[in-house]
Formats: sequence, structure tokens, C-alpha cells
Amino acid sequence: MDSDHLPVEHSLQDYLPRIESLLQALIQHARFALAFSIQKSASAPDDSEAPEYVVNFSGPDADLLLEKNAALLNAIEYVVLKAVRVEEDYFGKVSFDCQDWRQLRNEELRLTAQMAAERVIDTGDPFTLSPMSPRERRVIHLALKGHSQVLTKSEGMGAERKVVIVPANSLPPPARH
Repeated sequence: MDSDHLPVEHSLQDYLPRIESLLQALIQHARFALAFSIQKSASAPDDSEAPEYVVNFSGPDADLLLEKNAALLNAIEYVVLKAVRVEEDYFGKVSFDCQDWRQLRNEELRLTAQMAAERVIDTGDPFTLSPMSPRERRVIHLALKGHSQVLTKSEGMGAERKVVIVPANSLPPPARH
């Protein structure tokens, strides 16, 4: 295979101009009263799960993005990242936010995970959380990743997929081959 036909490797920064261009067109054509900025994330350098870039929205229509648990914000993020063909490996590295909603939601999810884990430890019974997006389920899994007394697993399909927190000693040992 000659070099003209090798797959092209993109860096995350290669996608930013396309994300910006598509968002400008989307906002203009939808007649949203919104502005946005794409900024390098201010997260701690040792936080490998944090996004590298955050697209922050502001303006008179910002509240529309946050209605119904930020359904429109999540939809715009998904459509834009898919439309500019961002590689799956980079999906978690670009986050769309508005009025710090995503940051506050992640804090809320981490607290929920801790409270649910305490309940599982106290009762010994599994605890099933409400259905969540893949990104939100990931926050729960990561929040309890190092917890020695509980484990997390995802159950269900599609929009009904949810995290179940179980006592660490309740799962059967892995099969040996």
C-alpha cells in the first residue's frame, strides 16, 4: 500500500476548526441567540478522564440547552462530534457545557454514587440507578472504581441502560480456563 492510501491520523486539535464552523452554521440556521467558545480545559493535569477541550455556550437561549436534563445540549454535542467525524477515542475529550451544567451534573452523579455505595454496604442489597447516558454512567463507574466494598455494572439496552451497584463479594469469581 502506498503512502497516498494510508489512513490519516488526526490530533484532537485538527477537529476544532470543523467543530467551530459547524456550530456557527447550526446556531445561525436554527436562529438560536447563542454564543460559544472553545477553550482548553482547566482540569488537573493528572485527571486523565477530564475533557481536553470544553465548548461553552452562553446567551439568551442558553436555558433552552439545559431543559429536560440538558437534552438539547447533549444532542448538539453528539450530532456535532459525529458530523465532523471525531474519532471515538476523542469523544470524551471534547465536552459541551452551558452555565457549568456538565460540571455540576458530574458532581451530583459522584455524590449519588457515593450515597448509593453506602446504602449497598449498609443493606447488602444491589442498588439500581435511573437510566443514564453513556457519559453519565461512566462518571458513576469511575467514581466507584477504587471502592473496595462495591462494584458497578451496566444493565439494559439503549436509553434504558443503567448502572447497578452491588456488594463486591456478591459477584461470582471469574471463570478459570
